[in-house]
Amino acid sequence: MASFNKYSGIWNANLAAHLLRRSTFGVALDTIQDFGKKTLDECMDIIFQKLPTPDPPINYIYTKDPDTPIGETWTNKAPNSTFNSYRNRSLVVWSFDLMMSGQPNIREKMTIFWHNHFVTSFIRDAGYNYKYMSLLRAYALGNFRDLAKAITIDPAMLEYLNGKDSTKKAPNENFGRELLELFTIGKGDLAGPGDYTNYTEEDVKQMARGFTGWINVRNAVPAQSKFEITRHDTGTKTLSHRFDYAVVNNEGENEYKVLIDIIFQKEAVSEFIATKLYRWFVHYEINDDIKQNIIKPMAEMIRNSDYEVAPAIRALLSSEHFYESCVIGRMIKNPMDFIFNAMNQFQVALPTENLPKVRLNTTLYGLTQQMQMAILNILSVGGWPPFYQEPSYNRLWLNAVGLTNRKIFTEAIVITGYKAANYKTIINQLEMLSRFDNPADVASILNQYMLLLFPNPLKPNQVNVLEGILNSGSEGDWAKVYADYLINPGNQRLVEVLNARLKNLTLYMMQMPEYQLS
Repeated sequence: MASFNKYSGIWNANLAAHLLRRSTFGVALDTIQDFGKKTLDECMDIIFQKLPTPDPPINYIYTKDPDTPIGETWTNKAPNSTFNSYRNRSLVVWSFDLMMSGQPNIREKMTIFWHNHFVTSFIRDAGYNYKYMSLLRAYALGNFRDLAKAITIDPAMLEYLNGKDSTKKAPNENFGRELLELFTIGKGDLAGPGDYTNYTEEDVKQMARGFTGWINVRNAVPAQSKFEITRHDTGTKTLSHRFDYAVVNNEGENEYKVLIDIIFQKEAVSEFIATKLYRWFVHYEINDDIKQNIIKPMAEMIRNSDYEVAPAIRALLSSEHFYESCVIGRMIKNPMDFIFNAMNQFQVALPTENLPKVRLNTTLYGLTQQMQMAILNILSVGGWPPFYQEPSYNRLWLNAVGLTNRKIFTEAIVITGYKAANYKTIINQLEMLSRFDNPADVASILNQYMLLLFPNPLKPNQVNVLEGILNSGSEGDWAKVYADYLINPGNQRLVEVLNARLKNLTLYMMQMPEYQLS
């Protein structure tokens, strides 16, 4: 039986690696080892530590914006359709830098969770996109109900789901429908014509009336929306039996808050978000055991904390269930996890100069697009399909295109490097080797690589293959070659031999099926 009780067993580096793999975008080996020496509570305190708001994105390389010199932020400048392309690219570059920071903190993982939950996509105005992403980051571990209210009148959301066009004469049902079905309470079983157990079609219509009157302010800096009473339906809204026939009289600019408060009075809301959080951090499969012993206690904790999500997430990541063998290694890495884990685990030196930084992050963004997990470019209001599409769920990541692009990324970061403006981004094999406790010993190297890269121990025959990669070659086994290198580190031939063996090892490990798992 799955248990939501706090894990009290032996804590070690392997469990710490599992925790960090699921809650962050990857960390270095020394961070895993350090976490393995701490208590579970100490680890959680670090992961959930409040981080300062990051400096805003800047103009990295664009020379034709007279108001924003290179090196300055564009986020406090007037919107201009001519500059949206470079500004949106800047936003992606900045976002990727945050995800490749290697920090043992959950904030960026939760920012992407909310992006997949409160979806907006294909918004051209870079100012809207920056405000939207900043909102998600600010509420990453905050109050779910308050975030639902803030996102309702967010300029990007008003644009994406046509809320800005919704008036008393022509209420637009898009946002009201998605708010109920995808953002808050979820569609239950069909109980009758237009009745989805948790809400009805009439509720969609009534709420659409309540959300009228909000528009985006043209050329506002920063981006903002405003309420226009003349566009708002001031009539009485009466909800269905699913919301206890609640009546909302004209509440003006606060009416959307009143409606959201009514929705959040239902227990189904907490169970809905608990389910999504479980699938994000643990696994997509939810049977009766998981529903009764994990989801319901999580939901109760969310309700009891007045819809603050951090306590429930922390409890989930601290639970006995989270550290069960049936959980560890059961998830397939999504494209962001695959790319950013590698960059952070191997401590790849990122370019600091603007041009190579932009080119690298733009290339990585292109890979996420090919693998169908690009930020600000989600094809469905329901989010990325592998997080909700039955019965395959995250197995959808491993389609032909996804596997091809994983191979492209792996070969680039291990063998050829990403080259731009005289800078090559590549795994530094000898520097990586120097971080290990005993670089002369093959078994020690592989043990530390397995801790860093794989959720579960490899089988003996797999370890034998990896040992063979390091020991093979006319120059002698690994111990001999490495000993010769220590005596003469300037010998270019020995450097090449070590690099070649380490590259072959890294490439092989990153292409193993086990490396695709988390």
